[in-house]
Amino acid sequence: MASKLEEFKEDCRLRGMSHGSILSYLSALRIYMDFISRKGKDLLAADKTTLKGYIDYLLNERGLTYRTLEYHFSSLSAFYEWLVFDEEIAVNPVLSVRKRYLKRYKNGEGLTEGSRKLISVNEMAMLVGSIVSARDRAIVMLLAKTGVRRGELIRIDLPDINFERMSIRLKPTAKRTNRMVFFDEETKRALLDWIRMRKAFAEKDNPALFITESGRRTDKNDVYETVIEHATRVGLHDPKSTRLEDHFTPHCCRHWFTTHLRRSGMPREHIQELRGDSRPEAIDIYYHIDPEDLRKSYLAHIPRLGVT
Repeated sequence: MASKLEEFKEDCRLRGMSHGSILSYLSALRIYMDFISRKGKDLLAADKTTLKGYIDYLLNERGLTYRTLEYHFSSLSAFYEWLVFDEEIAVNPVLSVRKRYLKRYKNGEGLTEGSRKLISVNEMAMLVGSIVSARDRAIVMLLAKTGVRRGELIRIDLPDINFERMSIRLKPTAKRTNRMVFFDEETKRALLDWIRMRKAFAEKDNPALFITESGRRTDKNDVYETVIEHATRVGLHDPKSTRLEDHFTPHCCRHWFTTHLRRSGMPREHIQELRGDSRPEAIDIYYHIDPEDLRKSYLAHIPRLGVT
């Protein structure tokens, strides 16, 4: 099984998957392989019964939500699809099980969960305004005002920021097309406040925008804990609840960014460009948005929080 994981890992790398995504896939697959090993099952002979048993195991023994369960089955499906491609099995056994038992989730209905938490502009202003730490405030503000993912946020370096144009050039990732995002005056003030404070902690020659008190680059877990800590303190996150709508995580900032830009009337294609969503390759060469038009559209539609 270990050799199969290594081969699959190399296949993911050749397909251009990000390092973080590959590690997440492997983590999910190790849980699955431990399960079938304890059940005395053959990896290459998995069938509907095996996979139904795995669903029951993840839900009732490990206590996973359906959203997390779907991620595990995405990893499984990718793995078995690779085995089909490598001609080790004839059919991907995950597809029919996933369609039947996770269909309601995939259609957005959920099972034990609701939809991702969306807070109002006033609630976001309350959250940001309650944060005393200059670093933490800048993190939450930047997540909300740019819609970037955690992985994109932690890789931002100081030279990537253009304060004159109020823009950030993100590092390339497999998930993102457009790498240019913008921020407004509120975010600019928060960033400058943090950068002034940052000098007391930064290690020599460390270009990272966000660092820890020890001077190292902030990681994804730190960003996650930062957001839920402040959201919990102001009553926007309930760590004891199993319902998705009671949780406010960093990805909720991306949800907030997208939803409130749409509600303010920003053109859908501009939102798509700022989010960095992929577009059908066939039309990419004909699809161009002027960066200056995008910047002006962003500044005209991004919600103001009224924080100082």
